[in-house]
Amino acid sequence: MAALASRLPALALLALLGGCGGGTGSTADKPGGGPGGAPPPPQVILDTVRAAATPNVLVFPGRVQAVRTAEVRARVTGIVEHRLYQEGSDVRAGQLLYRIDPLPLKATLAAATGALGRARAVALNAQQDVTRFRPLVAENAISRQEYDAAVARLAQAEADVRSAAAQGEQARLNLGYATVTAPIAGRAGRSLVTEGALASSTAATLLTTIDQLDPIYVNFSQSNAELLALRRRIDRGDLRSAGLAKTRVTLLLEDGTPYEYPGRLNFLDLSVDPTTGGVSLRAQFPNPRRLLLPGEFVRARVEAGITSDAITVPQSAVVLKPEGASVLMLGAGNKVVVRAVTLGPLIGDRWVVAGGLATGERIIVVGLQKARPGTVVAPVIAGAPAIAPAR
Repeated sequence: MAALASRLPALALLALLGGCGGGTGSTADKPGGGPGGAPPPPQVILDTVRAAATPNVLVFPGRVQAVRTAEVRARVTGIVEHRLYQEGSDVRAGQLLYRIDPLPLKATLAAATGALGRARAVALNAQQDVTRFRPLVAENAISRQEYDAAVARLAQAEADVRSAAAQGEQARLNLGYATVTAPIAGRAGRSLVTEGALASSTAATLLTTIDQLDPIYVNFSQSNAELLALRRRIDRGDLRSAGLAKTRVTLLLEDGTPYEYPGRLNFLDLSVDPTTGGVSLRAQFPNPRRLLLPGEFVRARVEAGITSDAITVPQSAVVLKPEGASVLMLGAGNKVVVRAVTLGPLIGDRWVVAGGLATGERIIVVGLQKARPGTVVAPVIAGAPAIAPAR
């Protein structure tokens, strides 16, 4: 037992040395491939910032307006007998819309016709008097005063004939106004009167409205400061413009979907609104399916020329946050850094960068989920083969 006790320290030392010897393998042979088993840095794909010719797109909120709007109003006073169109339907120019009770108007026309007949009879009698008195006054058979009175009666009678004829024509027109027709072709709206209602010519009772919807207008405005800056860019040659009539405009509807038909600018106001400091613009669009309706809110994308050196980046490379937009770039030691940028419009799948980037710089376009600011990454240039992770 004494001999076994004397050998225990030596056996313990050998066991300790054996344990240490088993751990002398390289850390590189451990799963993970990094010091202490750390994973390799994540791979990201970089793209070089370049400038290229790009449409200069300006986005404005706008409202849809009918090309022509006609208010159909009563031109005579009377009871509405019939509505002759379907509300919300397309009508032709000259199509019957309403019929107003014509009987009182017919009576007025008959009275005017009778008054015209009486006036003509009086004028005929006055003409005969003048014809009879003319030779008599030459022979001094009647006084000159009597002849002059006869001539004056004839002139007054002829004036009464013209007045009666005008009243008869007005009565005839009023009878025609009893049948209300569409002044233009378009979409007729809701009827504002019903059968049995009294239409008044004095109050110009509004019966309905007609909107011409194809083509259709979109109105929007641009600040005068932006318009001046745009003109200066054109004068310097930084922006190539094809002119007002050839400026292409596209629309985004209220739900964010694009409108299928492009339009063209057709109006630029020559005055500045003193309340808003903006200049009114208008574009015209085809509307064959009546998808655009008057009063609808849209967003107009105006292609105001071509910028020869615009910087664009993929939409996926931009990080949008409430405080602003940014991109991720590669810093010293392959560490990820954040760069704030000022965005212009979105053209297709690429953002126009108005400020914050310069040509030749490289940004991360793939792998943003793994590339957190301050972390080390393994960069790969876009188009180059990927680096295989260490094993």
